[in-house]
Amino acid sequence: MGLLSGKTALITGASKGIGRAIAIKYAQEGANVAFTFLSSVEKGQALVSELEAFGVKAKGYRSDASDFKAAEELVTNVVADFGALDILINNAGITRDNLLMRMTEESWDEIMNVNLKSCFNTVKAATRTMMKAKTGSIINMTSVVGAKGNAGQANYAASKAGIIGFTKSVALELGSRNIRCNAIAPGFIETEMTEVLDEKTVQGWRDGIAMKRGGKPEEVADACVFLGSEMSTYISGQVLHVNGAMYT
Repeated sequence: MGLLSGKTALITGASKGIGRAIAIKYAQEGANVAFTFLSSVEKGQALVSELEAFGVKAKGYRSDASDFKAAEELVTNVVADFGALDILINNAGITRDNLLMRMTEESWDEIMNVNLKSCFNTVKAATRTMMKAKTGSIINMTSVVGAKGNAGQANYAASKAGIIGFTKSVALELGSRNIRCNAIAPGFIETEMTEVLDEKTVQGWRDGIAMKRGGKPEEVADACVFLGSEMSTYISGQVLHVNGAMYT
C-alpha cells in the first residue's frame, strides 16, 4: 500500500520537469493521476503510459489553467472521469525574465495569468467537490524567489509571492471543512530547463547553496507526497522550502 493509495490527484503542468516527477512519484505511491499539459502532446501521451504501468488510472488533459472557463471544465471532467478529486497540485508556471526598466506590460500580465491566476481558477473550481467530500489537500507551487525576490524577476517573484498570500488565505477559509492548503517553495532545481544553461553559471549557483548542489525534481515530489498524504493532516497554511538551505 502506497502513501496515496485510493486518492485522486490533479497536477497542472506535468509533461516535464518538476510536474512530471510529481506525477510519477504519486503513481508510485498508488494515486490515480489526472494531469494537464499545453504544448507537449507527445510527452503527455507518453506520461499516461508510464503512470499506468504502476497499476493506477491516469489521464492527460490539454488545458490552460490560466483560462477561468477552461479550469472549470477541467475540474468537472476530472471528477466525471475519476469519480473524485482529493489532491490538487498547482504546478504550471512560466518565466519572462527581464529588468524592470525593460519589462513589457505583456510579460507582466502573462506571468500573472499563468502563474497566479491559474491557482485561483483551479482552486475555485475544485473547492465545491472538496467541500462536499469534507476533505482535500491543495498544494501550490511557489518559489524561493517569491520569498526573497530576485533581480530581473520582478514579475515572477510577484506572482510567486502572491501564491503564498493566496495559499494562507485559502487555508484559513477552508480549514473548517477539513481542506488543507499549503505551498512548496523549490530553490534551484536541476531540470531540462537548466541543462541548456552554461555549466560555469550553474556551478556558480551550486556553490552559493549550503548543500553545494542543485535539487532534484524528485526531492520536490517527495515533499508533495508528504503534503498530499495522511502524514500531514494537521499541516495547513504553510510554506515548505525545498532548497538545500539556499535561503532559510
